[in-house]
Amino acid sequence: MERKYHCCATCRHFQVVKQPGQKTSYRCARLGYETRPVYQFNCWNPKEIVSERMKQEKKSE
Repeated sequence: MERKYHCCATCRHFQVVKQPGQKTSYRCARLGYETRPVYQFNCWNPKEIVSERMKQEKKSE
C-alpha cells in the first residue's frame, strides 16, 4: 500500500515555492534541494492525512 502513496508530494517535507514572475518550484525542506512531486526517496515521511488514509485502507482490506 505504501507504493500507492510514496512520492514527494505526500511527504511532510515537500514544499511548493511560488515567486512572482518565476515558475513554481518544488523543494524538499529536509534534504534542501529541488525535487518533483512524483519523485521518491527512502527518507519519505508521509503527511498526517496520508498516514490516516493508509490506516483506513489497511483496515478495510
